[in-house]
Amino acid sequence: MERATSGKATLGVGAVGLGRAFMLMLPTFVADPRVRLVAAADPDPEARARFVREFGGQTYASIVELCADQAVDVVYISTPHEMHAAHVRAAAAAGKHILVEKPMAITLAECASMIEAAQRAGVHLIVGHSHSFNQPILRARGIIDSGAVGAVQMITAFNFTDFLYRPRRPEELDTRKGGGVVFSQAAHQVDIVRLLGGGRVRSVRAVTGNWDKQRATEGAYSALLTFEDGAFASLTYSGYAHFDSDELLDWIGEMGEQKDPTRYGRVRAAVVGLSSDAEATLKRTRTFAAGAAVAADSGRLHQQFGTVIVSCERADLKPTARGIAIYGDAEKRFDALPPPAVPRGEVIDELYDAVVHGRSPLHNGAWAMATLEVCLAILQSAREGRDVLLVHQVRIASPGH
Repeated sequence: MERATSGKATLGVGAVGLGRAFMLMLPTFVADPRVRLVAAADPDPEARARFVREFGGQTYASIVELCADQAVDVVYISTPHEMHAAHVRAAAAAGKHILVEKPMAITLAECASMIEAAQRAGVHLIVGHSHSFNQPILRARGIIDSGAVGAVQMITAFNFTDFLYRPRRPEELDTRKGGGVVFSQAAHQVDIVRLLGGGRVRSVRAVTGNWDKQRATEGAYSALLTFEDGAFASLTYSGYAHFDSDELLDWIGEMGEQKDPTRYGRVRAAVVGLSSDAEATLKRTRTFAAGAAVAADSGRLHQQFGTVIVSCERADLKPTARGIAIYGDAEKRFDALPPPAVPRGEVIDELYDAVVHGRSPLHNGAWAMATLEVCLAILQSAREGRDVLLVHQVRIASPGH
């Protein structure tokens, strides 16, 4: 039985890993009064020093030291993918609730060990941020649950970005260490499609693209997912920095920001020809330790992850950064959503409801393990040229938002 931290108005958050993922969640932690950054752990002394200057609290060189801090209610883990399992187990052993970045881990055995550790300790384990937390996606799921548009029959999702050419550390370009677009980006797209499709994927057939010898990991994939109820979904992703599918979305970027289309090609140009060390140094300029700032307009609209169309019995639904377009039998309408009060506030909704009110989170360990199973099946299907059947899938619970 997972314990709740009842009666607390504000949860103390200890951040483990002050890199790029932390930078993306930082506006949420700063803006949401239900959480407060009270501690941080990072091997970089410059990152720790900046944390103290900006937030006070305590800093540590290791997660074990941070987990001994009594002010920490929740440990937020945004370390490299291959470290997630060990860090979650350490936080659970200390009796801390856990928010860990996607992907949950890089093997199913690691996922199982993380789930078991959290259950044994009686703490909540939530995996995210993934873009299935986004309010437009949750709202589309709510429309489906209402019965107004009938059952889901088909889902189409595609996204073309410059992901592979953003500055990377060597392990981010090594599939064996959780690098490439399948671990980092399919974790978003699969999570969205599973949430909209009800959760239980039966089989996966996929191909992947690995087309740049200097960045020798998967940069693209296409996958066909079939669900247990007969619905199916097609997913396509490319991170090769050519076509940008935000062109089809009014140039609204992934973080809900307005993009400048005249900057075409600059991301690729910045890294081509750099050595591994030079590229890692360039990436460091985008981190908390180097004083990087989040874009001023980030989060003014809802986040999005490319085009998603849900074909139901009586309508197609298209979530966007501003709301839901509904294409029915006789009419088309748009259900607008108000701008987010807090960027990624849905993550705190789920975290707070779990930790303070004891409500079961949607994005728990079992849900995230099922998403990773699909991601691993994409890689396996591409290698072996066959359908891969799944065994760890779970149904969606009510989002509760």
